[in-house]
Amino acid sequence: MATKKNKESKIKYQKLLSFLGTFLIFLAIVLLVLIFWPVVKEEVKYDLNKVAKAVKVEKVEKNLTPPNTDFSIVIPKIGAVAPVFANIDSQDPKAFLPVLKKGVAHAKGTVFPGQTGNVYIFAHSTDAFYNVSSYNAVFYLLGKLRKGDEIIVYYKGEKLRYSVSEVKVVDAKNVEYLGNFADGNTLTLQTCYPPGTTLKRLVVVAREIAS
Repeated sequence: MATKKNKESKIKYQKLLSFLGTFLIFLAIVLLVLIFWPVVKEEVKYDLNKVAKAVKVEKVEKNLTPPNTDFSIVIPKIGAVAPVFANIDSQDPKAFLPVLKKGVAHAKGTVFPGQTGNVYIFAHSTDAFYNVSSYNAVFYLLGKLRKGDEIIVYYKGEKLRYSVSEVKVVDAKNVEYLGNFADGNTLTLQTCYPPGTTLKRLVVVAREIAS
């Protein structure tokens, strides 16, 4: 009798462990989906737009009207639209993290659109992977850009156009692109890479073109 009860208890214990294991796996999957949903959502939108374009139907993308003409950015290829907050210290998380929940940031010390030099705009900086969903997803798809793609910046009522010349991944400590590294008017966009980490930086360099 005791042996039979022991066997039944063991079976119940194994079933409980199996249930807990399955539940923990399910919970982990749900948490990952919730955390990385902004990334997944932007990827799905981008793929839907590509399909729509291929079959020659109306694009399924968000409105590309700028939120303002004082300072904002529009990237048609990836459907990115966001306000730009000026003069944000890119080295101070207390300064840039609150801003990146609402839009993208213009790095303090770099020139403004229309001026000679390099305009530096950054987004999606996060202090930990589980906070990825807290920040604006507008730059998640920067890696989709290729040479010749258009970027539009609105500044003080003026519309400026830029053409992508370079897309690359650099070390997180690389500050070269914060300075004036080329002749003429350039625009540098930066986001963290891979998404949800601060391991590297994805950098897009573009040159101003005539309107």
